Amino acid sequence: MGALRRIGLVASLVLAICLAASPAHAVRAQITPGQCVDGTLPSGALSMICIPSSGWNGDLVLWAHGYTAYNQPLDFQNLNFDGVYLPTLVQNLGYAFATTSYRKNGLAILEGVDDMVQLVNAFTSTVGHPAGHTYLTGASEGGIVTALSIERHPELYSGGLAACGPIGDFQKQLDYWGDYRTLFNYFFPNVIPQIPGDPVHIPQTVIDNWNNQYQPAVQSAVSTNPTLTQQLIRTGKASIDPANPAPTAVSTTLDLMWYNVFATNDGIQELGGNPYDNLHRWYSGSSNDLRLNLSVTRIAADPAAINAVNSYQTSGNLTRPLVTLHTTGDDVIPFWNELLYKAKAHPTGTGSLTQLTVPAYGHCNFTVNQVLGAFAILVSKVTGTTAAGLALPDVRNGYLPALAGRRCASVWIS
Repeated sequence: MGALRRIGLVASLVLAICLAASPAHAVRAQITPGQCVDGTLPSGALSMICIPSSGWNGDLVLWAHGYTAYNQPLDFQNLNFDGVYLPTLVQNLGYAFATTSYRKNGLAILEGVDDMVQLVNAFTSTVGHPAGHTYLTGASEGGIVTALSIERHPELYSGGLAACGPIGDFQKQLDYWGDYRTLFNYFFPNVIPQIPGDPVHIPQTVIDNWNNQYQPAVQSAVSTNPTLTQQLIRTGKASIDPANPAPTAVSTTLDLMWYNVFATNDGIQELGGNPYDNLHRWYSGSSNDLRLNLSVTRIAADPAAINAVNSYQTSGNLTRPLVTLHTTGDDVIPFWNELLYKAKAHPTGTGSLTQLTVPAYGHCNFTVNQVLGAFAILVSKVTGTTAAGLALPDVRNGYLPALAGRRCASVWIS
């Protein structure tokens, strides 16, 4: 689906560096990628470590991947793009590269934080000493893995780049997803079946037949009922592209329903109960809000799950530089996560928070230069200087404009 492909785009681009045209050939000629070594971390998570056999700059870039459905096999994520292999690309730029599958798929944020710690330790054991600088990068679920890791394990990381992650308030993020499914059921009843008497869990038949039956049904329902779809978007407070409202209303709904179908049951199991509660929510934006609020399904959260969510909440307590990157029109993980994180970040801390805003629709929908500029800022924040060949962008109102006249190592996904 579109959102997951865009996460793959970030996975490939967040690690790419925009090189000046003049020294590009000289830099690349000095670097020889080494062989990647696969392993298994103590947790059972898979690991991959790749170190240039010559030309290594001594620094390490770690990748924390985005959400992967619970029913997929455990594997590395987003490493092949358009025929380019990401570990080789990163090594060609002079960095060592390391990533992990995490020990499980699905809701794996806390496991991801712990597995990144184990990955750093595995890298240090492999080379016999820590990297000069260790940059942790991640997108979507990997974005919150990155933010939590920088907050909780500053001794291991030089800084982080957290892209399009639910870093502001994880409970509100879960409520956003739950509200959209609840409202979808109100406006489009019976399109996605529910377990009788249990509106929270997803029937296995829906999961098994999502691609060939229920996804087409959702797409047909929202495409052929634009009035109801508009009410769904408004009441669910979801993002669409104002320049293309009809098709992006469909893509937004498909994105959010995919996460609901494939993330709900696993999330409930991980959290020890249902964390979603709308008993006292007042929805607005429909043609008849009174009827909507009297008729919509009401669901109570399990106290144990609400308590478990606290472990997923960021603190804003930074002692290392953190750069964040988010589109204003993110339909899956709304931009308000950035505003909430800014409110909780401690301005007197020894770390720093740099938040970069991209005015665009879609989850993790960044251009090459926007992501490269974000990484350039992170390196500058960590080292205090602009690294050779690394272009700092002209940041205006949080937006990263195109970096003209640069040569970029990048991978595009259309």
